[in-house]
Amino acid sequence: MSEVRITAVAKELPPFERKTEDIIPFVELWLGNQDERFRRKVIKIFEGAAVDKRYGIMDVEEVFTATSFEEKNNIYIREVKKLGTNVLQKALDNANWAPDSVDFIITVSCTGIMIPSLDAYLINALEMRQDIVRLPVTEMGCAAGVSGLIYAANFLKSNPGKRAAVVAVESPTATFQLDDFSMANMVSAAIFGDGASCVLLSSEENTEGPKIIGEEMYHFKDATRMMGFDLTNGGLKMILDPAVPATIAEHFPKIIHPFLEKHNSSIEKVNHLIFHPGGKKIVQTVEELFGELGKNIDDTREVLRLYGNMSSATVLYVLERFMGKEIGKGEQGLILSFGPGFSAQRVLLEW
Repeated sequence: MSEVRITAVAKELPPFERKTEDIIPFVELWLGNQDERFRRKVIKIFEGAAVDKRYGIMDVEEVFTATSFEEKNNIYIREVKKLGTNVLQKALDNANWAPDSVDFIITVSCTGIMIPSLDAYLINALEMRQDIVRLPVTEMGCAAGVSGLIYAANFLKSNPGKRAAVVAVESPTATFQLDDFSMANMVSAAIFGDGASCVLLSSEENTEGPKIIGEEMYHFKDATRMMGFDLTNGGLKMILDPAVPATIAEHFPKIIHPFLEKHNSSIEKVNHLIFHPGGKKIVQTVEELFGELGKNIDDTREVLRLYGNMSSATVLYVLERFMGKEIGKGEQGLILSFGPGFSAQRVLLEW
């Protein structure tokens, strides 16, 4: 079994950015015909979402203009190709890798639909090898950035001397539904933003970067309606159960402790928590659970504040912050994210 290390992490933001306070007037206009109490409640959700600003592939005026699923999806296709190309190139430059040295490419996105998937376009744009192995990960939502790391790690463990790239590109703003006044749509509009990230991994000898000690998925039984999208004529309509934080809390000990024990570790030995910022309530829930264990998730909260929840790409933004820190040899990090299924995905790192 080869050792697998994370070599580089890069992020790329789309061209449009708005502070939450600048988005609220558009929300008020959009909810103009709704009940006054409902309007106030939604504004409160935006103000209390712990997201200061977010980035988008469309300007805010365009987001709040009714367009067809086809038109929004075409914007998604056009923009994710650009973001994906830029973020992959940036990561390759950081690692000093040539594009044709990558053996395995995984692209991750759930906020639009394109066939062929994004990886086909990236291979052409960067002139990657014709025998590169492709894997698009498309229906795993927020957890899929970690799913990508897990698939890459498994490929590299069985293939020594190889290189893999995981590219996550998401545009939740492309899924925003103008005629959906459900709480799920309100909450998702308040917390989500767009972004892209890329992680490079290697099973070559003498590679720098944190080592992957273990990785595992955890499936919550009979919880398929906790989170996801309904595919409607108007586009991807958000499903978000308010019970998500409580469900995570209930399963938390089973998700964390057996996994760490399996890899001769424990929560006491984990120095760094690289947790997906799903939203303020999930962050608070996990903060309370980890806080009792004497750990903090400050970087998670900061990524949520600066960018919002960018679905699968977000946890990789948290990872990027840790890649830039001076971390002592032997220190451990736990990557954790939750997504549709319902599922939890975990990766244990050691520097």
